[in-house]
Amino acid sequence: MSTATPTVQAYRASLLHFHADPAFSADAYSWFEDGLLVVEDGRVKAAGDYAQLAPALPAGLVPVDYRGQIITPGFIDTHLHYPQTDMIASPSPGLLPWLETYTFPTERQFADPAHARATAEFFLDELTRCGTTTAVVYCTVHRESVDAFFEASEARNLRMVAGKVLMDRNCPDFLRDTEGQVGESEALINKWHKHARSLYAITPRFAPTSSPAQLGAIAELAKAYPDTFIQTHVSENQDEVNWVRELYPDARSYLGVYDGYGLMRPRALFGHCIWLDDEDFARMAATGSAASVCPTSNLFLGSGLFDFEKADGAGAKVTLGTDVGAGTSFSMLQTMNEAYKVARMKGSYLPALRMFYLATLGAARAMDLEGTIGSFTVGAEADFIVLDPTSTPLLARRSSHCNSLEEQLFALALLGDDRAIRATYAAGAKVHERSGTVD
Repeated sequence: MSTATPTVQAYRASLLHFHADPAFSADAYSWFEDGLLVVEDGRVKAAGDYAQLAPALPAGLVPVDYRGQIITPGFIDTHLHYPQTDMIASPSPGLLPWLETYTFPTERQFADPAHARATAEFFLDELTRCGTTTAVVYCTVHRESVDAFFEASEARNLRMVAGKVLMDRNCPDFLRDTEGQVGESEALINKWHKHARSLYAITPRFAPTSSPAQLGAIAELAKAYPDTFIQTHVSENQDEVNWVRELYPDARSYLGVYDGYGLMRPRALFGHCIWLDDEDFARMAATGSAASVCPTSNLFLGSGLFDFEKADGAGAKVTLGTDVGAGTSFSMLQTMNEAYKVARMKGSYLPALRMFYLATLGAARAMDLEGTIGSFTVGAEADFIVLDPTSTPLLARRSSHCNSLEEQLFALALLGDDRAIRATYAAGAKVHERSGTVD
């Protein structure tokens, strides 16, 4: 029986975390101007007002002093491709030619374990530098790409979700799955799912690159492992939607293809969701599936504008993703910036509190991980970030004129980037500190 003394750390700063969606609840968040976060053995022990919690700290424990900063749960990015890191900002007139010209040749390199490992290391460093502590990640068709990713994320003790891409048609021969590849995914599930902080996502790339036979096999795999994640793309642009209509003429809609194979369920995350109709969003709500909105990617490729109001009206779960490499930044702050503009262009409005919710607790709920990540609930994993409202001269000047929490968060979302992340912690351990800062 272990008698080891628990490891306790404490952090003093302003604290923000959510209990509900601010769009639907008047009591959605907790804010402590002078707050204290107490962590024990990598989990949240307490979060609240400094004056109330400080007397209960162990004798001699001096909190890390981040006063003037804001501590929030770490950001959660629900849709991105780590193999596309090296092709970010590649010019193309649209999604399909972009895939053929850049994506597929880039992903071919991930049969090489050394290349996969080096890319995964850089990718995860970039995520933590931007304050992202959990991501839902596409690997490539190569088993080596999955192993490299999880090896790198587990070395950092990060809560990550990832999976091997599945596609058996309408792709280059060098990326085409052969017989047994779904079995390879099953082997990867058994190796990585719930190992350390790793979780597995069954990953058909999108309906056009999976035959009906492969989607059927994927459906059986998902049924056999109901607590895995499912991730794929849907209704990103109109050319793609028309193509799916030709390939699956009996489906009611593009999303209906996946629905017909039983792939809509809790822990199913659908990237983009721009051209969904009311019935599609109703099905997302009914099945517990979630939309991962990728505004920088959608604007970059000219795919369209996500309809937040329509999704909210149906009660569908909504999250945010950077997408990378079609997306233009790893930063969830910059992603909020573009999400706000997309909403305005569609005639709706995203308050800053809502955007921070979507990037923390909202994503955790959509992933069926509430209570594990995304908030400072007692017992949750202590993944958190320290936001610096003075990280650039312009942000500092604007912050000095903020008269409310909403104004301060809005300034961070519209003016912030990786420089606004003072530090990033995973399970209570610091995994990034901005250059030039000291505790």
